[in-house]
Amino acid sequence: MTTDQIILFSLFGAVFGLLLWGRYRYDLVAFSALMIGVVLGVVPTKDAFSGFGHPATLVVALVLVVSAGLVRSGAVYLITRTLVDSSRALGAHIAIMGGVGGVLSAFMNNVAALALLMPVDVQTARKAGRAPGISLMPLSFCTILGGMVTLIGTPPNIIIAAIREDALGAPFKMFDFAPVGGVTAIAGLIFVALIGWRLIPQREDSTLQPSDLGQYIAELTVPEDSPHIGKRLIEMEEASDKADVAIIGLIRDGKRRYGSSINTEIRAGDALVLEATPDALDEFRAALKLNFADDKREELLKAEGAGLDLIEVVATAESRISGKTAQSIGLHWRQRSVLMGISRQGQKITKQVRKTPIRTGDILLLLVPEGKGPDVTDWLGCLPLANRGLAVTQDSKTWLAIGLFGAAVAAASFGLLYLPIALGLVVVAYVLAQIVPLKELYDHIEWPVVVLLGSMIPLGAALEDVGGTELIAGALVGLTEGLPAWAILTVLMIVTMSLSDVLNNTATTIVAAPVGIQMAQSLDVSPDPFLMAVAIAASSAFLTPIGHKNNTLILGPGGYKFGDYWRMGLPLEVLVVAVSIPAILVFWPL
Repeated sequence: MTTDQIILFSLFGAVFGLLLWGRYRYDLVAFSALMIGVVLGVVPTKDAFSGFGHPATLVVALVLVVSAGLVRSGAVYLITRTLVDSSRALGAHIAIMGGVGGVLSAFMNNVAALALLMPVDVQTARKAGRAPGISLMPLSFCTILGGMVTLIGTPPNIIIAAIREDALGAPFKMFDFAPVGGVTAIAGLIFVALIGWRLIPQREDSTLQPSDLGQYIAELTVPEDSPHIGKRLIEMEEASDKADVAIIGLIRDGKRRYGSSINTEIRAGDALVLEATPDALDEFRAALKLNFADDKREELLKAEGAGLDLIEVVATAESRISGKTAQSIGLHWRQRSVLMGISRQGQKITKQVRKTPIRTGDILLLLVPEGKGPDVTDWLGCLPLANRGLAVTQDSKTWLAIGLFGAAVAAASFGLLYLPIALGLVVVAYVLAQIVPLKELYDHIEWPVVVLLGSMIPLGAALEDVGGTELIAGALVGLTEGLPAWAILTVLMIVTMSLSDVLNNTATTIVAAPVGIQMAQSLDVSPDPFLMAVAIAASSAFLTPIGHKNNTLILGPGGYKFGDYWRMGLPLEVLVVAVSIPAILVFWPL
């Protein structure tokens, strides 16, 4: 190997190692690698930031804005309002939700599609008295499968199309992925609805039971004029039993009291530590005339002069509050909001709620000024977990939003407009029509993903320029020498799929797609089947909660453990390979 090849392979190895470790966020890792590559001379200075203007990067950003417009216009809820039917059989519910999720994720970012449908699924589970974990994983997998069908459904497809344009002179079109992706998605949906959900482990110690849905660790404060001052904590049990609230502790002067706290006399300013659903919590608060927060935060809440809303949101790795506390980010004085409770499956919370660092997957119960729920959710960078946390603000413009998006998809599909231009025009139209407020335009773009793409694309190009992808392709060709074409495609899919299960699928695609092209050239066959194999495999991250963001988002709400995913994910990945390889050979012959 040459010196440049050694440097680039070392950089990619370091990037993958750090992504697996998870100590640093993926965008910082990728950008640092890019900067090191420029300093070491393996990435030309003039190409250092070429990835940020790359069509793949622009399309990912634009799709997220368009997705937000479809949400705010109420277009998506035309479909989802009819889905909340707790009387349906579980298999039928999973099939319907999975089918809608698959269709939505084909035409919008699949993470956004899951974010829209997850509250519907959780609400249906609560009404049916079953654990949401039974249906959330199938929903997540179906939204991932649906993204395989079109060019804009998932970032790997966008990247594959751009790499094909660079290598062969023309990108894949909007529906070029549909024959293979559609067959694979339908087969996956049938498996998930009939068999897959039955493989999800149901454990007494980790699965959300119907009686436990929506349980939070929360705090309510005793006001100065409370009639309960001087009473012992145990005397509150009758009221707590009636409201279905468990009193589990007391906080005084910022310190949690243990042991004999149940016999402690209550003083003004004490905070009762409770375990309850939002409704039960509010009932208990009203019955005992307790405050939502201490005097200072209560004054800030009342200063808004309007009512208050309770909303539920789920924290993601990119949330502003992730790894921090509500107090440290100034939630109460910046947003006039209070963190009422935290739901963390299988974990005890021993600190004050507002002083507890938030983890990815935690469900947060927030008290916000009336009508400000979406703003607070966006500011935190969390995802809403209940319908009341996601406002539909422009019902009168639903069909306008659908029409603009449909026209753009049609124009790009028939080659009338370049896809990034078509999506860019939709964004402009959404802003002019006030479907997406101008002040919120950039809030909907996942900037860490943009930085990841912008950083990895120049590194991938540099690896290809110095012959690195040719080396990898040669190794795989040597490994599969003498095997039939379908076996070679299978090996490529398995290698790509394995990487995607533990790494970001964007990074996996950037490395695997050029390798697929090199393998095809070594075999003197068309590269398109190999690119399709990489596209399907890179999106098939079903074994772990870290392979795809959708799997991460359901980790907390579903009450899952790390090892739960492979039970349904492994047979699904085997099915994906078994279905997609013949489909590729039929629709994209060698």
